[in-house]
Amino acid sequence: MPALIRKWKFPFLMLGPFMILIFLFFFLPVILIAVLAFTGMDSSMQWTFNGLENFKHLVSDPNLGVILKNTCLYVFFTLLINVFFGLILGILTTYFIQKESIGLLFRTLWMLPRISPPVVYVLLWLWFFDPSQYGVLNSFRAFLHVPPEKWLASNPMTAVILANGLVGASYGMIIFSSAIKSIPGELIQAARVDGAFHWAMIQDIIIPAVRWPLMFVTLWQLLSLLTSYDYILLLTNGGPLYSSEVLALYSYHKAFENFQYGYGSALAFILVGIALVMTTILWKIFGMNKLMGSSRIE
Repeated sequence: MPALIRKWKFPFLMLGPFMILIFLFFFLPVILIAVLAFTGMDSSMQWTFNGLENFKHLVSDPNLGVILKNTCLYVFFTLLINVFFGLILGILTTYFIQKESIGLLFRTLWMLPRISPPVVYVLLWLWFFDPSQYGVLNSFRAFLHVPPEKWLASNPMTAVILANGLVGASYGMIIFSSAIKSIPGELIQAARVDGAFHWAMIQDIIIPAVRWPLMFVTLWQLLSLLTSYDYILLLTNGGPLYSSEVLALYSYHKAFENFQYGYGSALAFILVGIALVMTTILWKIFGMNKLMGSSRIE
């Protein structure tokens, strides 16, 4: 027994502080949300347990259908841009652009919106979609003698998807670029000597080499998109008339604008359940157990 304690003493000593932080900032909020979801807490801040009343209200909520539809559209199309456009950027800046300094410069420029404050990033998009003739898109329309368009009012979900998709693609670009650069150069040179064209190189060498990063980025971005709402809040605030409202933003509005903390927590608790289900499904589809298991080669 003392030998076993000595064996695990150092790992616990090293991982202990991080496990405490993970519990405080990840697991404890989920526990609090789960408890609040069964209360009728409002602006009075009273822990009044009301059983399943919040979940019964979910069924009768007239806005929930539209919000779930918006959430599905937002997550699906933004995830496509985050993953596949990020992969395209990674291939362009590592495989097609052979000079490292140029590729590094391009990746750095593309990362600037990611490291900028969300308010600054959204201000650029507000200028891009500005309904007056001084907006970027409407400037082109004015050049063609076409009246200005109220883009955020007529196409709010498209604007939300583009704004979130392009900034999120930078994360995938960095991950995929690192994975592509780790491919042995001899393998690339041998394929070129054999006469492989660009598409064959991408399909038969690059894509298999980035399979693990591709799965990781898909899972990570899926969970991030399900719970993110900051860019939507700043860009459209879910409007007009819930046309760009997603479940995470709806939970925020109910809890911190309408002071329905219990109902907002129930919405967030449902969101946690959806995230767990989607993670399990993708885990099975991607075969993560096989990738994480020990090699069969002795």
